[in-house]
Amino acid sequence: MSDSLLPAELVAAAERVVTANRAAGRRVAIAESCTGGLVAAALTEVAGSSDVLEASIVSYSNEAKHALLRVSTDVVETFGAVSIAVAWSMAQGALEATDADVAVAITGIAGPGGGSEKKPVGTVVFARAEKGGNPADVVADRRQFGDLGRAGIRLQAALCALELLMPVEPLP
Repeated sequence: MSDSLLPAELVAAAERVVTANRAAGRRVAIAESCTGGLVAAALTEVAGSSDVLEASIVSYSNEAKHALLRVSTDVVETFGAVSIAVAWSMAQGALEATDADVAVAITGIAGPGGGSEKKPVGTVVFARAEKGGNPADVVADRRQFGDLGRAGIRLQAALCALELLMPVEPLP
């Protein structure tokens, strides 16, 4: 797509997500923190994305995570905003707030500041929740991208989130 503001690899990944989810009849929602809407921006670069994209909720502050996605303040205080518990709660909250079939959440530390020894810059956590899924089956991943720079971390996080939005083939 020559007129895109976004990197070609990000738009190509979004095109795959839109095509696959349209074919599967699935609508998706995203709960973004450190990516700041980048995943939604990538999806909406694709013509026909309205067939698939239900909503994107950018909840950057902990207060917004609580107000918009119903992430418990206790969970944030106990595990930190960049944790599997918070990402999972964000994904569940996005599902509850929308009519989507699947929701992916992203929370992380894009830098250049904000990192710690346990959670250095480049730490990003993802979670996927599916409508009708068992809430006990947590689908989440914590990735260490390293200090790729703020833009590099956000790009890698968006690519991972798009991968999580791909329909999973049922086992035979």
